[in-house]
Amino acid sequence: MKKFIPALAACLLSFVFLPTQAQIVVPQSTHSNEIVSDARNQARLHTELAALYYQADAMAIALEETGIALAADPNYASAYSMRALVYTSLREFAAAETDFKKALSIAPSDPDINNNYGWFLCQSGNEKAAIPYFLSAVKNPLYTTPELAYTNAGSCALKAGELVDARAYLLQALRFSRGNMPQVQVHLAMLAYREGNLTEARNRLQEVWQAGGDPSPEALWLGVRVEHKLGHSVEEKSLTAQLRRLYPTSMEYQEFLKGTYE
Repeated sequence: MKKFIPALAACLLSFVFLPTQAQIVVPQSTHSNEIVSDARNQARLHTELAALYYQADAMAIALEETGIALAADPNYASAYSMRALVYTSLREFAAAETDFKKALSIAPSDPDINNNYGWFLCQSGNEKAAIPYFLSAVKNPLYTTPELAYTNAGSCALKAGELVDARAYLLQALRFSRGNMPQVQVHLAMLAYREGNLTEARNRLQEVWQAGGDPSPEALWLGVRVEHKLGHSVEEKSLTAQLRRLYPTSMEYQEFLKGTYE
Protein backbone atom coordinates (compact mmCIF):
# COMPACT_ATOMS: atom_id res chain seq x y z
CA MET A 1 0.00 0.00 0.00
CA LYS A 2 2.80 2.44 0.85
CA LYS A 3 4.42 1.53 -2.41
CA PHE A 4 1.85 3.66 -4.27
CA ILE A 5 3.08 6.78 -2.79
CA PRO A 6 6.31 6.39 -3.79
CA ALA A 7 9.17 5.46 -2.36
CA LEU A 8 6.71 7.43 -1.07
CA ALA A 9 7.13 7.78 2.65
CA ALA A 10 7.88 11.50 2.28
CA CYS A 11 4.55 12.01 0.52
CA LEU A 12 2.67 10.31 3.31
CA LEU A 13 4.48 11.78 6.31
CA SER A 14 5.51 15.32 5.41
CA PHE A 15 2.26 16.86 6.63
CA VAL A 16 3.16 16.37 10.28
CA PHE A 17 6.14 18.68 9.93
CA LEU A 18 4.41 21.38 7.89
CA PRO A 19 1.35 22.69 9.73
CA THR A 20 -0.37 25.47 7.85
CA GLN A 21 -1.76 28.70 9.24
CA ALA A 22 -5.27 27.51 8.44
CA GLN A 23 -4.86 24.75 11.01
CA ILE A 24 -4.11 27.13 13.87
CA VAL A 25 -6.84 28.82 15.87
CA VAL A 26 -5.49 31.86 17.71
CA PRO A 27 -7.56 32.99 20.75
CA GLN A 28 -7.67 36.59 21.85
CA SER A 29 -6.33 36.45 25.42
CA THR A 30 -2.64 35.85 26.21
CA HIS A 31 -3.46 33.15 28.77
CA SER A 32 -5.61 31.27 26.27
CA ASN A 33 -2.84 31.61 23.70
CA GLU A 34 -0.44 29.84 26.04
CA ILE A 35 -2.88 27.02 26.71
CA VAL A 36 -3.71 26.50 23.04
CA SER A 37 -0.05 26.71 22.06
CA ASP A 38 0.88 24.05 24.63
CA ALA A 39 -1.96 21.76 23.53
CA ARG A 40 -1.06 22.22 19.86
CA ASN A 41 2.61 21.50 20.54
CA GLN A 42 1.69 18.32 22.39
CA ALA A 43 -0.59 17.26 19.53
CA ARG A 44 2.12 18.01 16.98
CA LEU A 45 4.77 16.12 18.93
CA HIS A 46 2.65 12.99 19.31
CA THR A 47 1.57 13.16 15.67
CA GLU A 48 5.22 13.25 14.63
CA LEU A 49 5.90 10.25 16.88
CA ALA A 50 2.94 8.47 15.30
CA ALA A 51 4.42 9.16 11.86
CA LEU A 52 7.73 7.59 12.89
CA TYR A 53 5.99 4.50 14.26
CA TYR A 54 3.84 4.34 11.12
CA GLN A 55 6.97 4.38 8.98
CA ALA A 56 8.40 1.58 11.12
CA ASP A 57 5.17 -0.47 10.68
CA ALA A 58 4.43 -0.27 14.41
CA MET A 59 0.76 0.47 13.82
CA ALA A 60 -0.54 -0.20 17.32
CA ILE A 61 1.84 2.34 18.83
CA ALA A 62 1.18 4.81 16.01
CA LEU A 63 -2.54 4.53 16.73
CA GLU A 64 -1.92 5.13 20.43
CA GLU A 65 0.18 8.24 19.67
CA THR A 66 -2.53 9.75 17.47
CA GLY A 67 -5.01 9.14 20.28
CA ILE A 68 -2.77 11.08 22.68
CA ALA A 69 -2.41 13.86 20.11
CA LEU A 70 -6.16 14.22 19.71
CA ALA A 71 -6.74 14.09 23.45
CA ALA A 72 -4.40 17.08 23.73
CA ASP A 73 -5.99 18.96 20.83
CA PRO A 74 -9.20 17.56 19.29
CA ASN A 75 -8.96 20.13 16.46
CA TYR A 76 -5.53 19.16 15.18
CA ALA A 77 -6.26 18.13 11.60
CA SER A 78 -2.91 16.47 10.94
CA ALA A 79 -3.52 13.99 13.76
CA TYR A 80 -6.77 12.86 12.11
CA SER A 81 -4.97 12.51 8.79
CA MET A 82 -2.17 10.51 10.39
CA ARG A 83 -4.64 8.25 12.16
CA ALA A 84 -6.45 7.75 8.85
CA LEU A 85 -3.21 6.50 7.30
CA VAL A 86 -2.77 4.08 10.19
CA TYR A 87 -6.34 2.84 9.82
CA THR A 88 -5.73 2.38 6.10
CA SER A 89 -2.70 0.20 6.81
CA LEU A 90 -4.83 -1.79 9.24
CA ARG A 91 -7.47 -2.14 6.50
CA GLU A 92 -10.05 -0.36 8.64
CA PHE A 93 -11.24 1.66 5.67
CA ALA A 94 -14.46 3.04 7.13
CA ALA A 95 -12.56 4.48 10.10
CA ALA A 96 -9.93 5.90 7.75
CA GLU A 97 -12.59 7.58 5.62
CA THR A 98 -14.17 9.13 8.72
CA ASP A 99 -10.85 10.53 9.93
CA PHE A 100 -9.87 11.93 6.54
CA LYS A 101 -13.21 13.73 6.27
CA LYS A 102 -12.80 15.10 9.79
CA ALA A 103 -9.31 16.37 8.93
CA LEU A 104 -10.61 18.07 5.78
CA SER A 105 -13.52 19.61 7.66
CA ILE A 106 -11.00 21.30 9.95
CA ALA A 107 -8.41 22.21 7.31
CA PRO A 108 -10.00 21.89 3.85
CA SER A 109 -7.12 23.60 2.04
CA ASP A 110 -4.28 21.71 3.74
CA PRO A 111 -2.27 20.33 0.80
CA ASP A 112 -0.82 17.30 2.57
CA ILE A 113 -4.19 16.17 3.88
CA ASN A 114 -5.67 16.57 0.39
CA ASN A 115 -2.79 14.56 -1.06
CA ASN A 116 -3.18 11.82 1.54
CA TYR A 117 -6.92 11.57 1.03
CA GLY A 118 -6.44 11.42 -2.72
CA TRP A 119 -3.99 8.56 -2.23
CA PHE A 120 -6.52 6.77 -0.02
CA LEU A 121 -9.25 7.13 -2.63
CA CYS A 122 -7.00 5.89 -5.40
CA GLN A 123 -5.98 2.88 -3.31
CA SER A 124 -9.66 2.20 -2.69
CA GLY A 125 -10.44 2.02 -6.40
CA ASN A 126 -11.90 5.53 -6.63
CA GLU A 127 -9.30 6.88 -9.04
CA LYS A 128 -11.43 9.57 -10.67
CA ALA A 129 -12.63 10.87 -7.32
CA ALA A 130 -9.02 11.03 -6.12
CA ILE A 131 -7.62 13.34 -8.80
CA PRO A 132 -9.32 16.58 -7.60
CA TYR A 133 -7.70 16.18 -4.18
CA PHE A 134 -4.22 15.92 -5.70
CA LEU A 135 -4.93 18.99 -7.82
CA SER A 136 -6.23 20.84 -4.77
CA ALA A 137 -2.92 20.10 -3.04
CA VAL A 138 -0.78 21.54 -5.83
CA LYS A 139 -2.89 24.69 -6.03
CA ASN A 140 -1.89 25.65 -2.50
CA PRO A 141 1.01 28.14 -2.75
CA LEU A 142 2.35 26.94 0.63
CA TYR A 143 2.79 23.36 -0.58
CA THR A 144 6.51 22.65 -0.69
CA THR A 145 6.40 19.29 -2.51
CA PRO A 146 3.95 19.59 -5.43
CA GLU A 147 5.95 16.97 -7.33
CA LEU A 148 4.63 14.34 -4.92
CA ALA A 149 0.97 15.17 -5.53
CA TYR A 150 1.59 15.38 -9.28
CA THR A 151 3.27 11.96 -9.15
CA ASN A 152 0.29 10.52 -7.31
CA ALA A 153 -2.13 12.16 -9.73
CA GLY A 154 -0.23 10.72 -12.68
CA SER A 155 -0.04 7.26 -11.17
CA CYS A 156 -3.73 7.36 -10.31
CA ALA A 157 -4.73 8.58 -13.78
CA LEU A 158 -2.59 5.83 -15.31
CA LYS A 159 -4.39 3.29 -13.14
CA ALA A 160 -7.71 4.70 -14.35
CA GLY A 161 -6.63 4.45 -17.99
CA GLU A 162 -6.60 8.24 -18.44
CA LEU A 163 -3.31 8.20 -20.36
CA VAL A 164 -3.32 11.78 -21.65
CA ASP A 165 -3.93 13.21 -18.19
CA ALA A 166 -1.43 10.81 -16.67
CA ARG A 167 1.34 12.05 -18.96
CA ALA A 168 0.53 15.70 -18.21
CA TYR A 169 0.65 15.15 -14.43
CA LEU A 170 3.83 13.09 -14.56
CA LEU A 171 5.63 15.65 -16.72
CA GLN A 172 4.62 18.31 -14.21
CA ALA A 173 6.13 16.14 -11.46
CA LEU A 174 9.38 15.97 -13.41
CA ARG A 175 9.36 19.73 -13.91
CA PHE A 176 9.00 20.44 -10.19
CA SER A 177 11.52 17.79 -9.19
CA ARG A 178 13.97 18.81 -11.93
CA GLY A 179 14.01 15.26 -13.21
CA ASN A 180 15.25 13.71 -9.96
CA MET A 181 12.41 11.25 -9.33
CA PRO A 182 13.12 7.78 -10.76
CA GLN A 183 9.63 6.62 -9.81
CA VAL A 184 8.14 9.22 -12.16
CA GLN A 185 10.30 7.83 -14.97
CA VAL A 186 8.95 4.36 -14.16
CA HIS A 187 5.38 5.61 -14.45
CA LEU A 188 6.19 7.37 -17.73
CA ALA A 189 7.88 4.20 -18.98
CA MET A 190 4.75 2.21 -18.13
CA LEU A 191 2.64 4.79 -19.92
CA ALA A 192 4.82 4.52 -23.03
CA TYR A 193 4.71 0.72 -22.82
CA ARG A 194 0.92 0.76 -22.70
CA GLU A 195 0.88 3.08 -25.70
CA GLY A 196 3.14 0.68 -27.58
CA ASN A 197 6.11 3.05 -27.63
CA LEU A 198 8.83 0.61 -26.57
CA THR A 199 11.72 2.90 -27.47
CA GLU A 200 10.46 5.65 -25.15
CA ALA A 201 9.76 3.11 -22.43
CA ARG A 202 13.31 1.78 -22.70
CA ASN A 203 14.81 5.27 -22.66
CA ARG A 204 12.80 6.20 -19.57
CA LEU A 205 14.00 3.08 -17.79
CA GLN A 206 17.59 3.86 -18.72
CA GLU A 207 17.18 7.02 -16.63
CA VAL A 208 16.14 4.81 -13.72
CA TRP A 209 19.12 2.46 -14.07
CA GLN A 210 21.49 5.44 -14.25
CA ALA A 211 20.05 6.96 -11.06
CA GLY A 212 21.82 4.28 -9.03
CA GLY A 213 20.56 2.24 -6.13
CA ASP A 214 18.34 -0.81 -6.37
CA PRO A 215 15.48 -0.35 -8.85
CA SER A 216 11.99 -1.21 -7.64
CA PRO A 217 10.46 -4.58 -8.58
CA GLU A 218 7.95 -2.66 -10.69
CA ALA A 219 10.77 -1.05 -12.69
CA LEU A 220 12.67 -4.30 -13.16
CA TRP A 221 9.61 -6.27 -14.26
CA LEU A 222 8.66 -3.54 -16.72
CA GLY A 223 12.23 -3.56 -18.02
CA VAL A 224 12.08 -7.33 -18.52
CA ARG A 225 8.89 -7.00 -20.56
CA VAL A 226 10.23 -4.12 -22.65
CA GLU A 227 13.45 -5.96 -23.50
CA HIS A 228 11.47 -9.15 -24.18
CA LYS A 229 9.27 -7.36 -26.71
CA LEU A 230 12.26 -5.69 -28.31
CA GLY A 231 14.02 -9.06 -28.63
CA HIS A 232 17.00 -7.97 -26.50
CA SER A 233 17.68 -11.32 -24.82
CA VAL A 234 20.90 -10.32 -23.06
CA GLU A 235 19.32 -7.27 -21.40
CA GLU A 236 16.19 -9.27 -20.58
CA LYS A 237 18.23 -11.96 -18.80
CA SER A 238 20.22 -9.35 -16.89
CA LEU A 239 17.09 -7.61 -15.59
CA THR A 240 15.45 -10.95 -14.79
CA ALA A 241 18.51 -11.93 -12.73
CA GLN A 242 18.25 -8.67 -10.76
CA LEU A 243 14.53 -9.19 -10.17
CA ARG A 244 15.15 -12.74 -8.91
CA ARG A 245 18.08 -11.70 -6.70
CA LEU A 246 16.52 -8.59 -5.16
CA TYR A 247 12.81 -9.48 -5.02
CA PRO A 248 12.32 -13.27 -5.14
CA THR A 249 9.02 -13.08 -3.23
CA SER A 250 7.60 -10.06 -5.07
CA MET A 251 4.37 -10.11 -7.03
CA GLU A 252 6.36 -9.04 -10.09
CA TYR A 253 8.69 -12.04 -9.90
CA GLN A 254 5.73 -14.34 -9.48
CA GLU A 255 4.26 -12.85 -12.66
CA PHE A 256 7.53 -13.60 -14.43
CA LEU A 257 7.44 -17.21 -13.23
CA LYS A 258 3.92 -17.53 -14.63
CA GLY A 259 5.07 -16.05 -17.94
CA THR A 260 2.49 -13.26 -17.67
CA TYR A 261 4.22 -10.67 -19.84
CA GLU A 262 1.16 -8.44 -20.40
